[in-house]
Amino acid sequence: MADSDKHHEGDRALLEKLVLSSVREQRRTRQWGVFFKSLTFVYLFLLLFFGLGWLGDSEISLSGKHTALVDLRGVIAPDTVSSAENVNAGLQSAFKDQKTQGVILRINSPGGSPVQAGHINDEIRRLRAEYPQIPLYAVIEDICASGGYYVAVAADRIFVDKASVVGSIGVLMNGFGFTGTMEKLGIDRRLITAGKNKGFLDPFSPPNAEEEAYAREMLGDIHAQFIQVVREGRGDRLKEIPELFSGIVWTGQRSIELGLADAMGSAEYVAREVIQAERIVDYTTREGFAERFAKRFGAVMAEALVGAGGSWGLR
Repeated sequence: MADSDKHHEGDRALLEKLVLSSVREQRRTRQWGVFFKSLTFVYLFLLLFFGLGWLGDSEISLSGKHTALVDLRGVIAPDTVSSAENVNAGLQSAFKDQKTQGVILRINSPGGSPVQAGHINDEIRRLRAEYPQIPLYAVIEDICASGGYYVAVAADRIFVDKASVVGSIGVLMNGFGFTGTMEKLGIDRRLITAGKNKGFLDPFSPPNAEEEAYAREMLGDIHAQFIQVVREGRGDRLKEIPELFSGIVWTGQRSIELGLADAMGSAEYVAREVIQAERIVDYTTREGFAERFAKRFGAVMAEALVGAGGSWGLR
């Protein structure tokens, strides 16, 4: 073979190696690209999966005996994380798990809707009757007042910190009156109703003694219901001093002395020493990102629209 032919053959071999090397490098690049794209997709999917609340703690397969935990935090009201719907869903899941040795309802709430608090109280009593072998203990953190305490009295025992704020067994209705401001600005209120009391406690109308008396009577009825629930829940443990149902609050230490609570202890203490199942599994119903955004946006709009109106509840 001539030297020129050998030279050309060597060039072709080198060229083939270069081409094959380039193809292999492109293939590896594509493979790594696919890998990283897949990894990114999985990461985003997991963010959506957990962020939107598609997977709740109560849906995870559990093994071993444990203490179930349900949190009640913030104002008790419809369409909030501490609505009766959410809290009751968590409690139901906790009681239904066959590995649950006891349930802790951890409360940090200033109160809220008497209706929502009543629904939670009723559901606790129902679940305790259905699962008599599973105790439920309320553990109070910073505050358990009014509607929060309405819920707590359904528990077998109530645990507090010495500095917790407990009580406020009362009902309120509040609002604002704007008649003086309207008069100064020369604004005339024109309220037309069909029904004598349709404009009940209208903030832009002068005070009405008859309406105020009726409101006090209605609040008195709800207060009496609250007192009855507390007496049924606490029984002989209560030491009924004159101020007990006045709406005042006490420290955790004083609440034990009055029979409003039973002992001091955190959730970890109750799980370890009382229930004797140290492992805690959280059954609290969580809101996803989309739900939180929608509800908070709706709440802001609602407050802007009815900011001049009144409110009432166990607070």
